[in-house]
Amino acid sequence: MRYGTFVSTYKIQRSKLSYNLLTPKPDPNNKKSLRPERINASLRDVYALLAPYIGVRIKDQLQAVVPLALYLGLFQVFVLDYPIQEATVLCLGLVAVIIGLAVFMEGLNSGLMPFGNIIGTNLPAKAAMPVVLVVLGMLGVGVTFAEPAIGALQAFGSSIDVMKAPYLFELLNNWTLPLVLMVGAGVGFAAILGTVRFIYGWSLKPLIYVSVIPLGLLSTFFWLTPDLRSILGLAWDCGAVTTGPVTVPLVLAIGIGIANSAGKGNSSLSGFGVVTLASLFPIMAVLLLTLFVYSQITPDQIIGNAAAVKDAVSSQVSVWEQTPLVEIILGVRAIVPLVLFLGFVLFVVLRSKLTNTLVTVYGLSLCVIGMCIFNIGLTYGLGAMGTQTGEGLPGAFIQTSLVASSPIFSNLVGIIVVILFAFVLGFGATLAEPALNALGLTVQKLTNGAFKKEMLMYSVAIGVAVGISLGVAKLVLDLDLATLLLPLYVTGLTLTALSSEEFVNVAWDSAGVTTGPVTVPLVLAMGLGLGKAVSATEGFGILSLASICPIIAVLTMGLLIKIQQKSKSPA
Repeated sequence: MRYGTFVSTYKIQRSKLSYNLLTPKPDPNNKKSLRPERINASLRDVYALLAPYIGVRIKDQLQAVVPLALYLGLFQVFVLDYPIQEATVLCLGLVAVIIGLAVFMEGLNSGLMPFGNIIGTNLPAKAAMPVVLVVLGMLGVGVTFAEPAIGALQAFGSSIDVMKAPYLFELLNNWTLPLVLMVGAGVGFAAILGTVRFIYGWSLKPLIYVSVIPLGLLSTFFWLTPDLRSILGLAWDCGAVTTGPVTVPLVLAIGIGIANSAGKGNSSLSGFGVVTLASLFPIMAVLLLTLFVYSQITPDQIIGNAAAVKDAVSSQVSVWEQTPLVEIILGVRAIVPLVLFLGFVLFVVLRSKLTNTLVTVYGLSLCVIGMCIFNIGLTYGLGAMGTQTGEGLPGAFIQTSLVASSPIFSNLVGIIVVILFAFVLGFGATLAEPALNALGLTVQKLTNGAFKKEMLMYSVAIGVAVGISLGVAKLVLDLDLATLLLPLYVTGLTLTALSSEEFVNVAWDSAGVTTGPVTVPLVLAMGLGLGKAVSATEGFGILSLASICPIIAVLTMGLLIKIQQKSKSPA
């Protein structure tokens, strides 16, 4: 033993001995001596401890919500000359969105994610592969219910005109629960297929072809069937709604854990692909559910029952929207079943324990509280603001009762102004997504700096901006969604065939990064408000266009980088 080590060891032992001799031992018979000494902290000390912890978590949500809210408000007041209605309620709702998301995300990281990590690591070792896949499939349904944005999708059923879109009305009013279940089943199947892909190292390209080509054929059938055409926007938007802050990290954690247990998780591509599949299979699930409804009931029957149904729905919506207690109930209903299922898998199937039960319970409590606060903010803040702006947008180019000085511009100039508004909205909302920055850093590392973080972020942001602009143009100019979507997906498949596996994985997953819990409800509400104002059949479809355009943008950028590298390298 060296002298320095000996002296250090001696000092430590002597300090321990001094502590043991000088520190009074607790008396087992005296209960007061067994209690830990109470720490006295002033309010200033508590603030100094909690301020950094809370501030970091609020910051991301402030960056995502505040710029968008300011942009919408300023555009509405100064360009559309349309005063903000119920400004106090809107501001309180936006505050609730910020606080709710911050609390929910903290709960997700400290409460739900430990479940995902432990289950993903232990499930393959303690259960047969069929059991593993069944658990993953059921998990897909659970995480879909827990997605913050799925509530926004369910809330717009009453705004659909049954005469123009009978099956869309039927699906969003009488088949709401089966709709969410089918979307969840699509996510579950994507999780199963993505995990099997991790284990066997399958390429993502064939899975994209196998998924998109049948979707294109089925969408063509819907497009050619007048009664079903209005479903396309809802179905393709569902693919964007599902890839949110709950589905992606939780399913990914379990999938990568299973791949690591199988010894196949060290690839640089591990983790990519699940988001792509989780955004494609829900579309197929909604289309298949619609075909079933189509076989069970005719449009005349839907319209015949519409009066009674609409009265019931409108009364239910008015009660539910005006009662914050119901938003709290919806928040609890979204999280608690998922937690119970994860607990059953962990404690009963795997017979495992949590590493830190107290922290996990704390995190799960934050998840429930955050979801409840977010639901209230969504109803009174984010959704209301998007609807208000969407209803005021037509005042730029046509006369409306909401905007006193409408039309503000000529028809052509007004339409251009509205489309430019949508472009800036999409660009800013995308750059505000925290997940996009993380994806950019990952891609820059995987490509050894060839595809820089800023290049990816701006490619995705421009793609989303173009997609939202196309979606708004579709509503304003009354264009068919299929005539926009099908050529774009043909372009995407062509670029996929020409691109390398790395860029394909990144590009197709980048679409899921852009559809966060702030962007989805806001764009949905704006699209439906705009669609209602211009008497469109429905306001869905903007999110679907905002998903395919960034894929094309990233694949194009990847090909340009590849060409540039070839031109620089020696022959």
